[in-house]
Amino acid sequence: MERRNISSGSIWEQRVGYSRVVRKGNHVFAAGTLAVDENGEVLHAHSPYLQTIAALEKIERAMKQVGSSRGDVVRTRMYILHLRDQDEVGRGHREFFGDVAPVATMIEIKGLAAPNALVEVELEAIVDPE
Repeated sequence: MERRNISSGSIWEQRVGYSRVVRKGNHVFAAGTLAVDENGEVLHAHSPYLQTIAALEKIERAMKQVGSSRGDVVRTRMYILHLRDQDEVGRGHREFFGDVAPVATMIEIKGLAAPNALVEVELEAIVDPE
């Protein structure tokens, strides 16, 4: 079974040694993703909603490189710093996925890898065999 690893160019991917997305067979896994640019600078520092959208869009760009998209997503996990942000993060998730409605978990955590990051998203998808 072929394995395909995709990088998004994040400074942390090379530093830590991981891929943004891995596809093995018809399973696609996305690493925890922050709304950061290629230099590690946080986007939308004060908006959990926009950070959620930006992180999901970043993941989807990598997913497309392995023949997958948001319609294939079956599970998401959202890690948030503050429970007060859950509605805004949830709104971003709902708007991004629409009727796809994957199973989802949202967890409050103590910290994230970048200052001003408010949410980190990871996901799993299943695609039709190529």
